[in-house]
Amino acid sequence: MRSSAFWQLMGDSKLRRLLRLRWMGQFTDGIFQSALASFILFSPERQASALNAALAFAVVLLPYSLIGPMVGTVLDRFSRQRAILFANLARATTLLFIALLIYQGRTGLELTILVLVAFGVNRLILAGLSAGLPLFAPPNKLIESNALAVTAGSVAVVLGGGIGLFIRRLTDGAATADHADSILILTAACGYLIAAFFAAILKKLEIGPLPHEMVKGSIKQGFVEVREGFRFLQDHADAARGIFAVAIHRGGITALTLTALLLERNTFNDPADSAAGLAGLSVALSFAAIGFTIGAIVAPIGVRRMGRHRWMRLSLFIASLGSLVLVIDRTQIHLIVTAFITGLFGQSLKVTNDALVQVKISDEFRGRVFAVYDVLVNGSIVSCSLVAALLLPQSGDSWLVPLIIAIGYALVAIIAMRPSKFFLKN
Repeated sequence: MRSSAFWQLMGDSKLRRLLRLRWMGQFTDGIFQSALASFILFSPERQASALNAALAFAVVLLPYSLIGPMVGTVLDRFSRQRAILFANLARATTLLFIALLIYQGRTGLELTILVLVAFGVNRLILAGLSAGLPLFAPPNKLIESNALAVTAGSVAVVLGGGIGLFIRRLTDGAATADHADSILILTAACGYLIAAFFAAILKKLEIGPLPHEMVKGSIKQGFVEVREGFRFLQDHADAARGIFAVAIHRGGITALTLTALLLERNTFNDPADSAAGLAGLSVALSFAAIGFTIGAIVAPIGVRRMGRHRWMRLSLFIASLGSLVLVIDRTQIHLIVTAFITGLFGQSLKVTNDALVQVKISDEFRGRVFAVYDVLVNGSIVSCSLVAALLLPQSGDSWLVPLIIAIGYALVAIIAMRPSKFFLKN
């Protein structure tokens, strides 16, 4: 995205109102996630393992993938503005109880359920914002608008995580580890309240669906309607194949994140020094965030020069090369290079495909299709993280997992995104 295009989009007051809502929520997500990572995965009292981390992904994402079809129908039946407003309020309330449990050092079923609710609600919010973006962005600037929304949102998560770590260090000396983490959670609750305020000042139907596009009937038909959404995608094979490619990429990058977590926690740093491990992981994720940003900049340029479909296929090919870097050797430098390349071209793939889906799917189906999109991505994340957990040693020092990811990316690009099936009219 050229800087002139960026400032042109940021000058659009209507689009800016949607973006600040999205970015505030995702910035707060970073604070929340940094607190959970500190409490669950980098606590000196708890030994980090690939299986524990994979189970954390499963607990957070898999149940939402099961109820996602029902939730997605809400986005096509009722005001998305109302859904996002009440979801942010519910999320803030949930974090108050999570802060109390963490303050008490409790890691039982009640904490798991509350974290599940907080993350499940978050997916509803992001799906609703993605479905509503075409109502705020000029049609000829949809790729650029999507790149700005999604990529800056990803950067906001990383920035929030960095701020969370800074707050954590400030409070670490004045409180126990669990008490410091609970303060972070309370800070995140305040952030979600601000996001709720930004949602409240939007008009009721401003994010859609428009009155004539609202789906009638009982919400109990959710799974039936999602099946219809799959059938709708059958008529847009390029969008469906693009969603599949993004799901595979997100699953692979989750497996790489597990690898990075173990390398930083147990190999690159002293396992007893959890702060050093968390700081090292933050550096790798920061370079991934830089890659996300550059991916958003180059995506519109690549699309203009090559077309959507060829650019998406090329992006997945190059992402596979990024994973191969970690096959060569597992060092801090190799990990950073892999994070940067995989983040850059993976994000370029995603923002281009999001725009493709938004263009191809009419608004009355868009909420359900994006809910299906989330379900497939979440299912891939859970599946790939569990497979990686079974293959990774405690040290994380393995060439096998990055190699499998590289081969998987290449096969999807060669087979699922082959020109005869994927290169349809842009």
